[in-house]
Amino acid sequence: MKRIALSTLSLALLGVTSVAHAQSSVTLYGLIDESVQFAHNTVDSTGKNSNQVGLVGGNLQGDRWGLKGTEDLGGGLKAIFQLENGFDLNTGKLGQGGKMFGRQAYVGLTGDQWGTFTLGRQYDPLVDLVQPLTADNYFGSTFATPGDVDNNDNSSRTNNAIKYTSPVWGGFQFEGMYALGGVAGQTGSGQTWSGAATYATGPFSVAAGYFRADNGNTLASRTAAGATGWNGSTSDGTFDNQVNGAYAAAKSIGIASVAVQYVAGPFTANLRYSNAQYKPDAFSGFGSTEKYNIGGAYLGYQATPAMLVGVGYIYTKASGDSSATYHQVSLGGDYNLSKRTDIYLIGAYQHASGQQRGADGTLVNAGAAIGSYGYNSASSSQELVSLGIRHKF
Repeated sequence: MKRIALSTLSLALLGVTSVAHAQSSVTLYGLIDESVQFAHNTVDSTGKNSNQVGLVGGNLQGDRWGLKGTEDLGGGLKAIFQLENGFDLNTGKLGQGGKMFGRQAYVGLTGDQWGTFTLGRQYDPLVDLVQPLTADNYFGSTFATPGDVDNNDNSSRTNNAIKYTSPVWGGFQFEGMYALGGVAGQTGSGQTWSGAATYATGPFSVAAGYFRADNGNTLASRTAAGATGWNGSTSDGTFDNQVNGAYAAAKSIGIASVAVQYVAGPFTANLRYSNAQYKPDAFSGFGSTEKYNIGGAYLGYQATPAMLVGVGYIYTKASGDSSATYHQVSLGGDYNLSKRTDIYLIGAYQHASGQQRGADGTLVNAGAAIGSYGYNSASSSQELVSLGIRHKF
């Protein structure tokens, strides 16, 4: 009898375990994006312009692998998590400054009626809600703002972030985020906060939001050692090349963005506007708020179910501390070989004029710098072409 009872209990426990496993899931996923890239007018080690040909990954999307999972807690509530690693395919190095899970790392709760509440390293609401209505969503960095001054190419993630995403009510959704600075006695030091909302009805979509990040360097440390850059903030910052590299010691960054999109049959058209402001204090190394006004337009055509072509234009005007202007035109084509593998050809031309602040703190003639690749040019123009393949798993 005891053996029968124990066997029955074992089967019952096994059944409970099977039910629990059926209510939970963990997914391993990833993406590899690689290309042969040609860049014209790129500064070499001697400070002169040269041509550059090499393997460059992460054009349409950054290379990554990750784990994500859910557990059904009952009553429509689920526990969720995501850990996402970024890497350089050609060197094997970790991305995002060497962080193991630099792209995303969070845990939280979600429910259809209550929305989603998450904590950890995350994207901000502008990236979540506004960026999908821009050219970057379709063709990535080559269609992004010079220097990514408005984080349209999500160069910046946010640490220590508390984020809430609402359910969708009749096409409307909003998102709010606050990141704790974590400095004893200085609650606001290095804090980041952001909010955005989107509305979609039929073929029309619109989204808008605001992002604010404070430099984490304390006033005491900056007084003692001078401006030491964008360190200690909950935000990574958006300093990809010479366009805004001189403003890494800014006291704060504020970005307001709005985008609209309309889909008509095989055509997708969108317009966007951003205003990014890098504000100084007495230890920033520049005296006036640097303002960037960005206007962008995109037109995509789904030529066949497998083939997408697109053209984009970005106008970037700097004022306040400098007076540079950047015009960038981008072209792209993407062809799906299967549901998980596609090949692409993308390119861009940029022309710069006026003056920008150089690395030595002086005003110099503006140099072109396409997207967020980190390429600098000693001349007013730059061209970039990439032929690549992307595989998702």
